[in-house]
Amino acid sequence: MQVSAKKAAKPYVMVRTYSAGVFAGTLERRDGKEVELSNARRIWYWQGAASISQLALEGTSKPDGCKFPPEVPKVILTEAIEILDVTEAARASIAAVKPWRQ
Repeated sequence: MQVSAKKAAKPYVMVRTYSAGVFAGTLERRDGKEVELSNARRIWYWQGAASISQLALEGTSKPDGCKFPPEVPKVILTEAIEILDVTEAARASIAAVKPWRQ
């Protein structure tokens, strides 16, 4: 029996931390409460979803009301308390939010 060389895609997730807030990105590694994400955006403020659960499932219905800073190549979060899988529709919605800058 031959095993396929094709690897499964890494999941895109939303992580709520104890004190650093909420991030969305590609899950690279998890070790207990420590999570490493690549191409991650901080979900600093959102409108158009009642909770991060709805945001992970449906995305935002009000992208202009959201404040998501630009992606960072890598972030290590040390106090993850919730990890949610993000649907493709929600991922596209998050990606469509213009990066918030000051």
